[in-house]
Amino acid sequence: MTARLVDIAAHAGVSEATVSRVLNGKPGVAVGTREAVLAALDVLGYERPVRLRRRSAGLIGLITPELDNPIFPALAQVIAQALTRQGYTPVLATQTPGGSTEDELTEMLVDRGVSGIIFVSGLHADTTADMERYEVLRAQGVPYVLVNGFSPDVAAPFVSTDDRAAMRLAVTHLTSLGHTRIGLAVGPKRFVPVVRKIEGFRLGLLERLGLDDEASEELIQHSLYTLEGGQAAATTLINRGCTAVVCASDMMALGAIRAARDLGLSVPQDISVVGFDDSPLIAFTDPPLTTIRQPVQAMGQAAVRALLEEIGGTPAPHGEFVFMPELVVRGSTGSGRKE
Repeated sequence: MTARLVDIAAHAGVSEATVSRVLNGKPGVAVGTREAVLAALDVLGYERPVRLRRRSAGLIGLITPELDNPIFPALAQVIAQALTRQGYTPVLATQTPGGSTEDELTEMLVDRGVSGIIFVSGLHADTTADMERYEVLRAQGVPYVLVNGFSPDVAAPFVSTDDRAAMRLAVTHLTSLGHTRIGLAVGPKRFVPVVRKIEGFRLGLLERLGLDDEASEELIQHSLYTLEGGQAAATTLINRGCTAVVCASDMMALGAIRAARDLGLSVPQDISVVGFDDSPLIAFTDPPLTTIRQPVQAMGQAAVRALLEEIGGTPAPHGEFVFMPELVVRGSTGSGRKE
């Protein structure tokens, strides 16, 4: 145990005596210090003493569309960590093609007595979906928060990235590099974030290049939020003369880079590519991807805070908390191709 105390103390940045006090459940240790010691225990792989194992304040459901896109595991991790710090046990429920639907996962979580549910990029983001399902859930007494999507018909806290601002950032960056023919590879038309991205993209083109909606129509290509979807959309846009492509996800952006290479073009010498999300590891692609960073940490923590307020009976405002994205410039964008 002495060796363990040394390791734990070094990792937590406290004295061995403090570690001993925490492990023995003694009073007089600040909450932050106690959490640092417990975190060191977890990171170093030591099992917590039984007396220090936190009793769950309840289960919280977290429903995500899928885990193939790295942004969803990243959000799930932030949300799960924030819930765990508050004593709750997160239950991750993931939709898969041909598997359980959002409604089925919701029913399963309600049957298991969850204290609340966080929906990430769910049916609340689909303009064709029936929003009554969320009112039914509220009538069952289950609080919930909705991330990335919005409907005025649902009385709940929403947490979103400012998609319009994101596209204007991307267009401003690319036009400053000299690009005048910029394409947008985006998801299906029915999703709220897609509608907003198109609005921001068009506004950016109008502000920076004087293009109206009619002129920008052929610069927008709908596809799937996958590598293959990005490749298909980018191929079309490049064949229409685009020298830069803004993508609605990092996965689509990787597909756009593949499309450029398949056409014998180099990124960024011939084609510039901008992603969206700043998913983990995306800085290590070839070339490192210029992208719009979603503020995942802030959004995840805000979603948890709003849900716990709902659970506690002091509801957060039923509206949308909108978070500003950030342009992260790396190696996939360069000067516009000279005609």
